[in-house]
Amino acid sequence: MSLPSSLTDGSVDLSIVVPTFNEKENIRDLVAGLDAALSGVRWEVIFVDDDSPDGTASVVRELARSDRRVRCIQRIGRRGLSTACVEGMLASSAPYLAVMDADLQHDETVLPAMLDLLKQGTTDLAVGTRYASGGSTGVWNPRRVSMSRFATTLSRFMMRVNVSDPMSGFFMLRRQTLDDTVRQLSGIGFKILLDIIASSPSSIRIAEVPYTFRNRHAGVSKLDSVAVWEYGMLLADKMVGRYVPIRFLSFAVVGGLGVLVHFAVLTIMLQGFHTRFPVSQGSATFVAMVFNFTVNNALTYRDRRLHGLRWLSGLATFILACSIGAFANVGIATYLFETRVEWVLAALSGVIVGAVWNYVVTQVYTWGHPHR
Repeated sequence: MSLPSSLTDGSVDLSIVVPTFNEKENIRDLVAGLDAALSGVRWEVIFVDDDSPDGTASVVRELARSDRRVRCIQRIGRRGLSTACVEGMLASSAPYLAVMDADLQHDETVLPAMLDLLKQGTTDLAVGTRYASGGSTGVWNPRRVSMSRFATTLSRFMMRVNVSDPMSGFFMLRRQTLDDTVRQLSGIGFKILLDIIASSPSSIRIAEVPYTFRNRHAGVSKLDSVAVWEYGMLLADKMVGRYVPIRFLSFAVVGGLGVLVHFAVLTIMLQGFHTRFPVSQGSATFVAMVFNFTVNNALTYRDRRLHGLRWLSGLATFILACSIGAFANVGIATYLFETRVEWVLAALSGVIVGAVWNYVVTQVYTWGHPHR
């Protein structure tokens, strides 16, 4: 590819940020598509790769050696689409910033229209929409369309503006719009557009550009049950995050599920195998702790997940911390009960103290350091 002469001074008007994980087969085609669509525009593309095992970052760097418009940010020890988008945008000095996926499902040919809208000065954020007139979800099956529309309906409770496709991962914004919202962003999950709109301290002027959602070119979709959980956590963060840390809320929800697991195991051992109560209780406690650790590792601390031997050492610190938390729970509850506090309040106080202890200690000692 030949470089436009407008790039010889090193300045860039538009940065396109592309978060990646295992997308090496799509990189060259995406850059070629951008090159064709953005003729005459001073642009760059910043791939933010979460240490893809398929070598995506290496492919980007190889391409960057022959095309100075291509940049690579490789993140080690952390993952997350939203945080990748934020880091990519903050690494750019361009006045206009776009976000799109690497799977070629977003139509790069509408980027010039988005840029023109922003340059007119009456728009802060241009959104590629599948749901406005002229847009389409392509060949999605009815179930996926229904799920997307349901998620879109839920998201509208978080926004002060009407947007047909707040779940879109394809948009462009002014640098000032990012600067106004970046410190309020949750950085949770994969819906960075919704996060930006809901976090804005003032109403954002939004324009929509319809496009047709295309089939994935190569690789596999990253949309799974964990992504759905993260979407729920993002909505919860926008509702109560100013009062309660959303990670603690997730930790508490998992803890509640652990209580159900505890009683299920206890019932099976007592009623089904007629095991002595101390053995049954101890076994149920251990199983519940392992369950809580495993689910928290997969969901609450998805961005700090432990693997291999670190998983085992993390489990050990988690069990130790929760054991101390259990003693604190009983001790506080007993003290309050003996000082004539109602038993319900005493028990609840013990549970809260234990939960906070478990959360704080495990956040520091179990998931507190970068893990590879």
